[in-house]
Amino acid sequence: QVQLVESGGGLVQAGDSLRLSCAASGRTFTTYTMGWFRQAPGKEREFVASIFWTSGITYYADAVKGRFTISRDNAKNTVNLQMNSLKPEDTAVYYCAAVSHLIRTTTRRDYRYWGQGTQVTVSS
Repeated sequence: QVQLVESGGGLVQAGDSLRLSCAASGRTFTTYTMGWFRQAPGKEREFVASIFWTSGITYYADAVKGRFTISRDNAKNTVNLQMNSLKPEDTAVYYCAAVSHLIRTTTRRDYRYWGQGTQVTVSS
């Protein structure tokens, strides 16, 4: 069974950086698409970024393009989200997600596996 465990959230000030990690286990992820989503209070869960595990091809939401970077560490089986120039509107619970094939999508229902989430709070 695929397990995804996020870490690295916290409280920061606007303009600061944070690095989230997602530890993935239970499968060989070479054919997987890995994604990050976020959900702010009272809002729908929205796509942030995704990466094809083997090729490293990435895809970003417009709201984070140029500020966030998704990457994977094959040796550690982790997917990371480096978040720079954080804004108060980035405040949300951030979720790691996975699906067992290559797909370029921003739709949450296309992902089968989810972590429990990690809180990111950006103060102004």
